[in-house]
Amino acid sequence: MSERLYYSDSFLATFDAKVTDVREVARGDGESVWQLALDRTAFYPASGGQPMDYGALSAISRGGAALEVPVEQVEEDEHGEVWHFVRKPLTAGTAVRGQIDWNRRFDHMQQHTGQHLLSAVFLKELQVPTVSFHLGDSVSTIDLAGTVPARHSLERVERVANEIIGEDRLVSVNYVARAEAEAMLAAGILRKLPERDGQIRIITIADCDRNACGGTHLRSTGQIGGLLLRNVEKVSRGVRVEFACGLRAVRAARADAVLLGETAGALSVGAADVPGAVTRLLNEAKSGAKERQRLREELAAYHASRLAVEVPIQDGLRLVERSWKDRDRDYVKMLASRTVSAAPETVVIFCAEEANPARVVMARSLGLEFDCGRVLREALAELGLRGGGSPDLAQGEVPIAQADALRRKLAEVVRRTVAKAAAI
Repeated sequence: MSERLYYSDSFLATFDAKVTDVREVARGDGESVWQLALDRTAFYPASGGQPMDYGALSAISRGGAALEVPVEQVEEDEHGEVWHFVRKPLTAGTAVRGQIDWNRRFDHMQQHTGQHLLSAVFLKELQVPTVSFHLGDSVSTIDLAGTVPARHSLERVERVANEIIGEDRLVSVNYVARAEAEAMLAAGILRKLPERDGQIRIITIADCDRNACGGTHLRSTGQIGGLLLRNVEKVSRGVRVEFACGLRAVRAARADAVLLGETAGALSVGAADVPGAVTRLLNEAKSGAKERQRLREELAAYHASRLAVEVPIQDGLRLVERSWKDRDRDYVKMLASRTVSAAPETVVIFCAEEANPARVVMARSLGLEFDCGRVLREALAELGLRGGGSPDLAQGEVPIAQADALRRKLAEVVRRTVAKAAAI
């Protein structure tokens, strides 16, 4: 298996190696994807919450031409071998020079070392252990056990972590036997221990944290460059804390400042006044929504009374059929309820056609003895559609092209049902 160079030197950006194995893993659209194994590698495979490295392998062909092969993915198989995914195969025995995408690697080192520090401070200051860790391309998080800490506690954790960063404490790597690691865990001087045999790699932040880890790390806390808590939320396993370190924290803070400045400009207030302005707008919006709803209800009541006057009762039934292309579905439903409440012996079949499919609403006055839900459900079923509701009010959706036919069908069933009831 490959010698993993990042175990001993996470700052190694270039290295020399030989291809030990090659295999084709995918083929499509005239292009293949190959996996290369090397006798030694500085490429970190995705593992333990840390993403993989990217980069390239360069070699000299048999004809003397220089080749550069981008490494697009790095994975470890179940046997512990590291495979480098490329689109140009290199034969076994080929000498290569590996080049790590250093900006990506250093960003991951800042976030990962920052995570060790942050988890240690949460444990020491608040007695809250870390359950899991995720390092993404833009967002890094830790999940904590327990409930969401108070704001002042989060501020203390952030302050203490940045004080330790400022002290530039040594970050060291050493190896111990499994039995020794278990003894350290039992004594409380090791934060966690993975389920694996053999030598255990220990990452130590001086006078702060000692943790078993196979990831890439910095040489001192000062290289973290700063730690910013971005967000805290309750999740199923406890509490999720989003954070950013180093240059990523600077970019995040800059983006936040730009966003705050744009928001303040849009509101014509200073940055410090944005929360108050937003609260005022939300209150105004709620008040406006209540006023609009009151006006809609008044309009629906007036509209219902007009509809009841326009359609007379014939043979014991006032059947009101209407369609609208300029009324939303909620208003049409409200209007249906108001109309049957405003006039006796009334059935309405309304259709809101502002969108496709249309919404059909059917309602009846309390004195009529038939089931709107059953009638509408059966009519829609004949068209392969679904809908229904209560005996008093039902609704369903139908393609606009079939809406008139459905409305006529419902009107026919209503007339027949009411006439039959009157004859008994």
